[in-house]
Amino acid sequence: MPLYALAVPVMAALSLMAVSAQEPPQTPPSPQEAVTELGEVTVEGRRLAEMARDFVGEVAAPAQRRGLARWRGDICVGVANLEGEAARYVADRVSTVAGDLGLTPGEPGCTANILVVFADDGQALAAALVDHNRRAFRIGIGGVDRGGEALERFTTGDRPVRWWQVSLPVDRDTGERAVRLPGDLSPPVTTVRGASRLNSQVVDELNKAIVIVDIDLVGETDIGQLADYVAMVSLAQVDPEADIAGFDTVLNVFADPGSTPGLTSWDWSYLEALYGAERMRQNPGSVAGEVADGLVRSRRASPVTE
Repeated sequence: MPLYALAVPVMAALSLMAVSAQEPPQTPPSPQEAVTELGEVTVEGRRLAEMARDFVGEVAAPAQRRGLARWRGDICVGVANLEGEAARYVADRVSTVAGDLGLTPGEPGCTANILVVFADDGQALAAALVDHNRRAFRIGIGGVDRGGEALERFTTGDRPVRWWQVSLPVDRDTGERAVRLPGDLSPPVTTVRGASRLNSQVVDELNKAIVIVDIDLVGETDIGQLADYVAMVSLAQVDPEADIAGFDTVLNVFADPGSTPGLTSWDWSYLEALYGAERMRQNPGSVAGEVADGLVRSRRASPVTE
């Protein structure tokens, strides 16, 4: 099935500079004007650990009944329906972020496991792709995606960017698949080494991701902001419904493009915590807690004033 065609000018032309209005000078009160003295006001921010756990709790969106997944080894970014320079920029930016996290970006011509598709009607394209090959989105076994209700949300509604990911349980040492897929003649065999109630030999690994960008809904975001947003939602399992208004993250870019230049230090801390976790435990709550703890360590190691 052919993808939806899209004719757009070079995406760099969408870059817009935010202009902030200068506040008028304030006129000091005259001596005759009454001045109200305010008592001492103390503003106590949330502790870093609490913020980290709140952020992970909002953003993290693992497959049903599984822990957080991440990419392992090679990734290959493909971009469809976008002209040359802009397409290369998006692919290169996502690949660069992946490389900084310890992954190996594929060479030109590799088979994409992260596919970014630009469309003039993202909802229609998503619905058409799922209708054409639903099994590519719902493989037919539990614990590899977010379920039917999430897929329904993927194919409906007006979103500037929508995404779908599939993960697989794998042997943490060999990377071999640890789950039987439809069509397998026999189940895979995983050798248990150093059994533990806290750590599992089986961990979750991202297997493929599709990101659909609705060009008519991206608003004032430029190509750099858009590429960073795509990097965030393709390299981590992010909940599209997350309430992230209180956090400094690229996920707010469509709500406030002028104040969100791209991946923030908070985003980097989260991604580094996700990919830096030594043992991704099987229990979803334990995984989230481990990533939150890593986020706190990253922020304390290189504090940045937001």
